[in-house]
Amino acid sequence: MGWGTRKAHPRGAERGAANRVKECRVAGIRAAGPGGAVSGVNLLSLRSHNAALLLDLLRGAGRAGMSRLELAERTGLTPQAVSKITARLREDGLIAEAGRQASTGGKPRTALRLVPQAGHAVGLQVDRDELRAVLVDLTGEVVAERRAALDLGAGAEAVLDVVVDEAQVLVEGPSGAAVLGVGVAMPGPLDHTHGVLHRVTGFPEWDGFPLRDALARRLGVPVVLDKDTNAAALGLAVGGEVGAFAYLHLGTGLGAGLVLGGAVHRGARTGAGEFGHQVVQLDGPPCPCGNRGCVEALCLAAVARGDIDGAARVLGEGAANLVGLLDIDLVLLGGRTVTAEPERFVRGVGAVLDTRARREGASSPVPVRIAPGGARAVAEGAAQLLLAPLFGRTQD
Repeated sequence: MGWGTRKAHPRGAERGAANRVKECRVAGIRAAGPGGAVSGVNLLSLRSHNAALLLDLLRGAGRAGMSRLELAERTGLTPQAVSKITARLREDGLIAEAGRQASTGGKPRTALRLVPQAGHAVGLQVDRDELRAVLVDLTGEVVAERRAALDLGAGAEAVLDVVVDEAQVLVEGPSGAAVLGVGVAMPGPLDHTHGVLHRVTGFPEWDGFPLRDALARRLGVPVVLDKDTNAAALGLAVGGEVGAFAYLHLGTGLGAGLVLGGAVHRGARTGAGEFGHQVVQLDGPPCPCGNRGCVEALCLAAVARGDIDGAARVLGEGAANLVGLLDIDLVLLGGRTVTAEPERFVRGVGAVLDTRARREGASSPVPVRIAPGGARAVAEGAAQLLLAPLFGRTQD
């Protein structure tokens, strides 16, 4: 493995990468999406922002890398500033030389590249009946994966035992891989800022439980907690989805992750995205949330009786309400129930959106498609809760 002129110790890389995560979180900088302009500033107080810009560009450049001059041109930083920052990143083991670029008349330039193995993150999807865990490198590539049965109603200690056992295998990592921390995604509602669960739909006994701190104590690494739909939406945004979009997740429950203005939208009280609990039938079946006729209750009831097309139509009505309210550009569908019948859900939801668009005189309906990532989308998004700040992509 190439580390440039200096071979960094894996634990040194871990400490350096962890410091970058901390710095970028403090900076709170939002990077532009693909194709958008990025700009650096030559101020010492914002050096973490500038480092994040460079890391994000090098991640996008792949193994071919990018020269210091190209980095300066893309960010607006001076060549001197780029040299200082890249020297520090090389010391931390985050970047390395990628060879010489072909000469265009002058001295061949040395390209730099991201070192994917310099840091890893664990992503956990804690569902009502299953745990899915992934270990990803700095590029987001999955290098290990685990699954286990889970009963969210079994009590905090029993659930923590399963989560810790499975996560610990990945935290220890293959070949001593440096792990920056663990991202946890699970059904809401919850408070992602303080890492505390609220009345998880169907499991009110979790209300007030400090899951983030409990896991951090037992695993001995930083932990970030968020709703499953928000984590998946973040992962999609980091992976290249642009514009305003909604990720609708139908599995053991139903929720939405919203990306507006290039960032995951959570609302002032972190309650945004409780999509499944919009009431669409006043005298409908009771929902575990306490209301009647929620989209979630109607969808799950239709799925239970084998009426997939009916479930898709209900989901489509909820999606059409969301499109009308927020004027979003794209609807992405995910979750185990959707991925079991992807074509029928895309067709059913799309038909409702098409009908609404024609009725309202819209030029074209909002497109609907299956979210990339499949069954691992939420767990991979959970890992991005740790990695995204390293590259200047904040979650809110």
